[in-house]
Amino acid sequence: MIKRLWIARLALVVVAVLAGGTTLGACSDDGDSESSTAAAAEANGTEASADPTPGEEAAAAALEAGRIVIDVRTPEEYDAGHIADAQLIDIQASDFAAKVGELDPDGEYVVYCRSGNRSAAAAEEMRALGLDVLDGGGMDDMTAAGWPAA
Repeated sequence: MIKRLWIARLALVVVAVLAGGTTLGACSDDGDSESSTAAAAEANGTEASADPTPGEEAAAAALEAGRIVIDVRTPEEYDAGHIADAQLIDIQASDFAAKVGELDPDGEYVVYCRSGNRSAAAAEEMRALGLDVLDGGGMDDMTAAGWPAA
């Protein structure tokens, strides 16, 4: 009997913790998500991410910082036009992880693709390897931010 009561109480605690986590992690539409993120990070003992929004904003920040450009499109897309001095590392190629793993871990990078989908996936994978990378979005975002095309 005591064991069942203990298990029931433990289950309630788990449900309460999970419900509380869902509430804290839920999106808010109060228009103050930046300060909410900062407050959550402060309460968590970490700093809020200062990364700019993926796309043109990140592309502009990367240009200002002089980041190394990585084009994650296919060789055919790259050959049709790319950002000047961009290094091609095709995210769809089987050796993507190996090539990214060869990058200088102290480098600062920006990635782009055609529309922003592959760049988001590439940025996530590169960050998981400990690289400092911004998601420049698509080719149009990069050129709109001032990156010259080749």
